[in-house]
Amino acid sequence: MKIKLSEKASKIATSMTLAIDSKLKQMIAEGVKVYGFGVGEPDFDTPEYIRNAAIVGLNKGLTRYTPAQGTIELRKAICAKLKRENSLDYEPNQIIVSSGAKHSLSNTFAAILNPGDEVIVPVPYWVSYTEIIKLNDGIPVLVPTKKENNFKITKEELKNAITSRTKAILINSPSNPTGAVYTERELRDVAEVAVENNLFVVSDEIYERIIYDDNKHISIASFGSEIKDLTILINGMSKSYAMTGWRLGYAAGNEKLVKAMSSIQSHAVSHPSSITQYASAAALNGPQDDLRKMVQEFNKRRNYMYERINFMEGLSCIKPEGAFYVYVDISAYLGRNLCGIKLGSSLDFAQIMLEKGCVAVVPGGAFGTDGFIRLSYATSMETIKNGLDKFESFIKENIE
Repeated sequence: MKIKLSEKASKIATSMTLAIDSKLKQMIAEGVKVYGFGVGEPDFDTPEYIRNAAIVGLNKGLTRYTPAQGTIELRKAICAKLKRENSLDYEPNQIIVSSGAKHSLSNTFAAILNPGDEVIVPVPYWVSYTEIIKLNDGIPVLVPTKKENNFKITKEELKNAITSRTKAILINSPSNPTGAVYTERELRDVAEVAVENNLFVVSDEIYERIIYDDNKHISIASFGSEIKDLTILINGMSKSYAMTGWRLGYAAGNEKLVKAMSSIQSHAVSHPSSITQYASAAALNGPQDDLRKMVQEFNKRRNYMYERINFMEGLSCIKPEGAFYVYVDISAYLGRNLCGIKLGSSLDFAQIMLEKGCVAVVPGGAFGTDGFIRLSYATSMETIKNGLDKFESFIKENIE
């Protein structure tokens, strides 16, 4: 029997980060010693007080359906967090809780896009952005950014990308994969363009709490009522609270838009896990000491990895200002042979590095820039040191 799938499904690419992680786990299961710098997942346990809150919720029998938009307790906790940390005033009816930030993005684009609408996406971009946009009948308009600008889109680049079909601008700060953080001036430039052209701004702020040095996270929605009304703020629990498997994201925005997102969600998944919602309210309302300790440890790893990479021949990277990735320029190696195989792309580099060098990295082609690879430092310092030793020696011994 001939199986016919939808054209939409056939055009969606598999997540490269999850594919790398799957191969990594397979090799480990086969007894191979592999160093993983691929998936972006904190290696810390979910803080104990959050885990205990989930247990309390289970024992209280909080295992039934919740409102599609999320529990009122969690939405109030999110409002309090946004006021306390981002100087933003939202009401619970302007908040929707979803099964991860990725799900929040999917709900957002389902609610705002009509077939053929365009979304401006600065390059490099997180791997799922373009596919989520396409799944919701939109067209991602990829705008290359410059390394000398820390891979951040400029006002001029943004204005030049706008057409009569442009519906939204997507901003990710701190950035995955580069770790770049937009300054207040840079965000005000984006806000001015958005307001002038009546464009939505989808602001992915999932890494906002993981930030270093004197850098400061600023929510673009905080610049006034006009831009706030056009902004869909995306955030979640995965990165800041080491809750990746709990799957809890949220969005804040215009009440009419949030209502549409809630309707969409009610038919897709009903609502996110009741127990995860209970634990997430405790996370937001509780002590933040574990988060601060985690960021301090990430900072040590960041500094070490940044210095090591820039010391290696033929490699370079900008210093991450947030998140937990370094975006490494490998363009000097493309066209050369590694283990006797010509490197035609970052995917070639990543595949050889994993299969023969036993080091997992993510090819920059997955983020829209083929001359790069992404390394995550969301792993132990021991793994980072030994893995980078292996990485460096493998290149030295096998590059031609």
